[in-house]
Amino acid sequence: MKVLITGASGQLGRDCVDAFGDDEVVALDRHHLDVTDEAAVFDMVASVTPDVVVNTAAVTDVDACEDDPERVHRVNALGPWWLARACATVGARLLTVSSDYVFSGEWLADGRGWNEFDPVAPVNAYGRSKAAGEQLVRETLRDHHIVRTAWLCGARGDNVVTTMLRWAREHGEVAVVDDQVGSPTFARDLAAALRRLVVAGRPGTVHLTNAGQCSWFDLVVAAFEQVGMEASIVATTSAQLGRRAARPAWSVLDGTHAAAIGVGPLPHWREGLVGLLEELGERPAT
Repeated sequence: MKVLITGASGQLGRDCVDAFGDDEVVALDRHHLDVTDEAAVFDMVASVTPDVVVNTAAVTDVDACEDDPERVHRVNALGPWWLARACATVGARLLTVSSDYVFSGEWLADGRGWNEFDPVAPVNAYGRSKAAGEQLVRETLRDHHIVRTAWLCGARGDNVVTTMLRWAREHGEVAVVDDQVGSPTFARDLAAALRRLVVAGRPGTVHLTNAGQCSWFDLVVAAFEQVGMEASIVATTSAQLGRRAARPAWSVLDGTHAAAIGVGPLPHWREGLVGLLEELGERPAT
């Protein structure tokens, strides 16, 4: 199987390169392929003639997206669209990664997670760009995989775990919100599941996160406990942080569909966290 991976130097892209290691992989970072360049995308896909394109290229700085919504739309919406159109010309499949941020984040009355069939209602520019990318892919290429994930953490990139560990060592105290709840997802686990999905060939939209749920505060507490970090952790609220972009309060994604089609479940987030800390070379608490 020949696989073209975009965004290959990113947090998820690097783990995807590893996960597809037994395949013929063409790994491209943004310096080798700018997914917003329609002509370059068509030329590259025509040259490589892949069986599958795995698109991990994205703008993910949620606050920065508020400052430049046009740029984030080009990358997160038009990029997947150009890839879908290019895939159609060579008979390739497209797997593109989306986000829990396509949902409103309101607390669901029955306490369930968001499923693949709930209506989208993004509350910020990042979420709107991801929702637009999904729609454009669905309208363009029948043979597609749209994978929504959440709270991504990888060993080769910046994320809440790596940032809070670094901040705690530098300052001795961190403030973390406790009013956002979701399912932390670890890049190595997700990349392996993406390959399973490609091999299974199940088209459509699927939610893939590590199992279980917690707040950002719970995640950081668990990480600090694992490494024996003695820094102070202060619980705060989203409003107190005063960030430019609104955040969904309820970001739990339901994994029933993924399990039913044989690509889930992913390990529990606590297990994934241990794996991440091992990748980072963090010494566990004794």
